[in-house]
Amino acid sequence: MRVNRWPSHPAAPPLAALTSGLVAAGYLWRVNPHEGGRLLPRCPVNWATGLLCPACGGTRMAYDLLHGDLAAALHDNAALLLLGLPLGAWFGGRWLYEGLRGRRYRPRLGRRGIAAVLGTALLWVVLRNAVG
Repeated sequence: MRVNRWPSHPAAPPLAALTSGLVAAGYLWRVNPHEGGRLLPRCPVNWATGLLCPACGGTRMAYDLLHGDLAAALHDNAALLLLGLPLGAWFGGRWLYEGLRGRRYRPRLGRRGIAAVLGTALLWVVLRNAVG
C-alpha cells in the first residue's frame, strides 16, 4: 500500500499555476520579446517547420497586453487574444474557485468541444500562414 506523505489541498495546483504566471508576467514586464537576444523560449513548431502555430506571437501579445498596447497585441495574435484568452481565463478562474472551495475541477469538453477547439486552431494556422 502506497502512502501519500504530502497530501495536497485542491487549491494547491491552481495557486501554484497562478504564482508561476505572476512570476512569468513580472519577468516579461521587463524583457521585450520584440527585441532579439532575450532569454525567451522559441516556438518549437516554428523552429522545426517555419510555419506559425496557433500560439505563435503569444509571448509578444502578453508583453503588449502587460504594457496596455491592445492594438499591438491584436497584431501579434488576434485569434489567441480574442478566443483563447477568454477561454483560458474562464477555465483557470473556475479551477482556482473550485480549488479554494476544497473541490477538484476537471473540465470536460466532450467530443464536440475538442473538435471545435482543434478545428478552430487548424483554421487559424491555415489562414495566418496563407495570408501572412
